[in-house]
Amino acid sequence: MSQLPILEYPHPHLRKPTEPVAQDRIADPAFQRRLDDMFETMYEAPGIGLAAPQVDVLDRFMIVDVTEGKDQPLVFVNPVIRARSEELRVHQEGCLSIPGVYADVTRADGIEVEALDRHGKPFAMRVDGLLATCIQHEVDHLEGKLFIDHLSPLKREMALKKLAKLRKRA
Repeated sequence: MSQLPILEYPHPHLRKPTEPVAQDRIADPAFQRRLDDMFETMYEAPGIGLAAPQVDVLDRFMIVDVTEGKDQPLVFVNPVIRARSEELRVHQEGCLSIPGVYADVTRADGIEVEALDRHGKPFAMRVDGLLATCIQHEVDHLEGKLFIDHLSPLKREMALKKLAKLRKRA
């Protein structure tokens, strides 16, 4: 396994919607290796989710592991959020592609998501809390959206100024 470079804002590939992954590609050793490399990259970063566009792959798949022990890795190939709860939750989000910037984002507290697992087997999950937030955040990446798009124009501007200041210091 090896770590992959993570694209950072404002790289244009972070704004491009992804293409579905063909079923026959999932079993390909190169695809499986890419998943393993993404997990290594995410854990080392450290993060709790990573979408393919963040590692410069414009395919519709993502990985997630919100556990402290980093022991429940989830793979979502061609994920679709089928339902969102009416109950909302505010969670402070960050992003590996916008390092050092955090902001409160309001999302559905619960969702139902359908996808293929790392072996191409279809599954559906109903989740809430942090896992639901993380999945919504990563699905946004697959659609060319970033968490800062959920902020008011003023808060987005403040977040991007903070990013510029952090980069200047580095």
